Amino acid sequence: MQHRIFVSLCAAIMAIMACAGAVAGTLEDVKKKGVLVVGVKTDYPPWGSRDQAGNIVGMEPDMAADLAKRLGVKLEMVPVLSSNRMQFLQQGRTDVMIATMSINDERRKAVGVVEPLYYASGVAMLARKSAKIQGLAQLKGRKICALQGAYYNREVSERWVQGELVAFRGVTEGEQATLSGQCEAFLYDDAILIFKKASEPDKWRDFDLVTIPDIAPLPWGIAVRTEDRDAEWGKYVSGVIVNWHRSGLLMELEKKWLGANTPWLTEMNGKAGK
Repeated sequence: MQHRIFVSLCAAIMAIMACAGAVAGTLEDVKKKGVLVVGVKTDYPPWGSRDQAGNIVGMEPDMAADLAKRLGVKLEMVPVLSSNRMQFLQQGRTDVMIATMSINDERRKAVGVVEPLYYASGVAMLARKSAKIQGLAQLKGRKICALQGAYYNREVSERWVQGELVAFRGVTEGEQATLSGQCEAFLYDDAILIFKKASEPDKWRDFDLVTIPDIAPLPWGIAVRTEDRDAEWGKYVSGVIVNWHRSGLLMELEKKWLGANTPWLTEMNGKAGK
């Protein structure tokens, strides 16, 4: 009996040591196999989507390509969804995840969020020009369309509109209500609205893009497995993100895909250059 317990204990220790060695050597493993596997979105343009030929394109696929290039390996992009992107990473199906993941305490416990953060979505409005809305101070008593569940809805509703927002389940419904005159502005994530204003100029020609610096942006992060965050692989990815900020690459990619730069990324670029 004691012999069986001893054998089982030894096997468990060996398994743990093997696992630790595999995690610690992720960077070495990627270089050895010659392929970097990155989890990316294909349902969230312009950060990740498929073009007419079926290729995965967007700002984050471009970031993944740059990371693979720096490593001198081939890139394999695995499509992930918000519902499975962390599981793919935990299961070892991807080496790193660059997939529009906003950061909170719960997600930091599930995966290894790499610092510094690379992006953030703030808040903005597409406001009808005739309404002459320049910021939150002009929203009192107005009809403002928004999306249900947005983290900033309650603050905007109680503090500035001082009334209920006209909240919809989907973006399309909110857009249609705003365009039809049901609302004077559409309140949503700034990065999405910048993209819409730039990519659909005729549709939004009667609307101004109004950014809202009063509300703190929600940061996005790149993730590795929890065990990798403070190991060689996590440190390597961290160094690359720092370089992306200092070199202005993220600014270039954002302007390429969104048509303009968001206030958060512009501020980060300025800090990185100091």
